[in-house]
Amino acid sequence: MPARPVPEPTRRISPRWLLAGVMLVVIGFLAICGSVLFSMRQGDERLAQQTLGNLATGIDAEINRNIEMHDLWLREVAANMTVPEVLAATPRMRQLVLFNHATIVRHSGPIQVLDVLGNVTIDSTAPVPKVQNFADEEFFRVHQRDPLAGLYISRPMLHQGVYGIVLSRRIAAQDGSLLGVVTDFIRYSYFHELIARLQLQPDDVITVIRQDGVLILREPFDMDIIGADLSRLPRVEKALASFSGSNLGTSKIDNIERLYVWRDAHNPLIVIVGRSTAAIYGQWRHDALQICGAMCALGLIALAVMLLLMREMKKRAGIEHQMLRFAMTDALTGLGNRRHFDAMLAKEWQRALRARSPLALLMIDADHFKAFNDTFGHQAGDTVLVEIAGCIAGQAQRASDCAARYGGEEFALVLPGLSLAEAIELGERIRVNVEALDAGAAVTVSIGAASLVPSASREPADLVGHADMALYSAKAHGRNQTFPATIRQKWMAA
Repeated sequence: MPARPVPEPTRRISPRWLLAGVMLVVIGFLAICGSVLFSMRQGDERLAQQTLGNLATGIDAEINRNIEMHDLWLREVAANMTVPEVLAATPRMRQLVLFNHATIVRHSGPIQVLDVLGNVTIDSTAPVPKVQNFADEEFFRVHQRDPLAGLYISRPMLHQGVYGIVLSRRIAAQDGSLLGVVTDFIRYSYFHELIARLQLQPDDVITVIRQDGVLILREPFDMDIIGADLSRLPRVEKALASFSGSNLGTSKIDNIERLYVWRDAHNPLIVIVGRSTAAIYGQWRHDALQICGAMCALGLIALAVMLLLMREMKKRAGIEHQMLRFAMTDALTGLGNRRHFDAMLAKEWQRALRARSPLALLMIDADHFKAFNDTFGHQAGDTVLVEIAGCIAGQAQRASDCAARYGGEEFALVLPGLSLAEAIELGERIRVNVEALDAGAAVTVSIGAASLVPSASREPADLVGHADMALYSAKAHGRNQTFPATIRQKWMAA
């Protein structure tokens, strides 16, 4: 089979590179959208922290302001109980002196003075107090044990038939010994009314704890956990360790993930406000789903369009390659045409020039071809040309060898790296193979061989001219032979 010429590849963008470029663009857009969504999420979290922080600050200020007011009353009563004149006064006068600054407020119980045995000796609501003893209560015993207890806030408890917290302070003599305990009471209705004034979202949680982690209040209210020790919970540990902060965690009570925020944790009661992440990120998740859905849809559309474009590009590249092959191929013999020969000769000339290696050329012409055509017809002549082309292509074994139909019944074979002797030897093999063809009549070829090492002062046409002269010499000397070119110039012939 004749060797079909391989066209020079045309520089073009590979469909794979184009696909990679489109994928990079899509990934870039996804990265930008991801960055924007992440920034939006961080913005929602910062807004939630600010909102919850303000809410915690407000609740904390209200509760601890109330605690401070009650503590002020307790301090005044405790101080006055060490004044001899007050102790010597009548019960009515003593009540007026001790509780002159104490204001009757809603949700507050009576201020009571207990002696060293826990008996109620003075009551802010009655000149003669009822007989009561609180010696077994923690709010009394803590002051018996610890002279430096200061203000003590009890666990939530049922006190005199009402649920709330008891505030107590030690009454100490000048030598530090215990004279008694003064107590005050805040009803739980105070906390419920405070929370009711707030505009909370459905899953919001408000937690009030003591400095030791004991739960004083939780909204939504749950009687089963009021008074529990929460000091081991991560958010409570952080709140007890730092004055202000936040923590993201899942509640063990309702298994809802929340962001918890607290402020001013140095106060006697610490307020922690929690809001579910579903409420914080709800709108963000909705927007993120829409944006991600739109991006995925656009990405799929872009990918589909890209695949269609790649298929069309491959089809077009195939058509262009086929057209280029046709443009560089002789339609009858399948060898390269004159255009292909000129391009390959110029290319191999430059390569041999750089490498300083020989470049050989065989010019081959069918003998008496016009007479053969006149005798056997043009169809038979075409068949002979195809068979001659096969003999030539059969000897063009290397990828760099270029066999071409130069014109009419004339052929050319470019042989990079071959000396003149090697080119003549190869030409003789072609001639013998042609002579052995069974074409119904004798078919022979005349071959002119030339080989030289290219130089800057010469051109490819010089090599063609010498091979052509050798071909004419072969015909002049009787045809059916390979004739070498005689090159007498100073540049070297191999």
